[in-house]
Amino acid sequence: MARTFAFRGKSLEELQALSISDFAKLLKSRQRRSIKRMGISYKALIAKVDKAKKAGKQLVKTQIREAVILPSWVGMKFAVHNGKEFKDLYITPEMLGHRLGEFVFTTKRVLHSAPGIRATRGSKFLSVK
Repeated sequence: MARTFAFRGKSLEELQALSISDFAKLLKSRQRRSIKRMGISYKALIAKVDKAKKAGKQLVKTQIREAVILPSWVGMKFAVHNGKEFKDLYITPEMLGHRLGEFVFTTKRVLHSAPGIRATRGSKFLSVK
């Protein structure tokens, strides 16, 4: 038995048929407020995504990490800025209602090196000078 995707009891096809304001009613309050108060950059991103879909492009580059993922974006690929470079992000139905920045991390794992040659474990913390 195959599992079908449902978001708040609605299928992906039903969600894609909804307007942005109707989809916002299904979200939690913080995301709903964000969509309701969307600024110029958010509207520009939505227009950019629509233009890319019509042109047949799959990749949309953006620095707007706080954008809430909409149903019309499912199946698209975004290049989201992490502060240093653009990281690719493929949008799946499970990401609906989350923000783009949640899936592109801004910090890396810290890898501490070993002390140098002829150094003790404690001496790596001393200044070189």
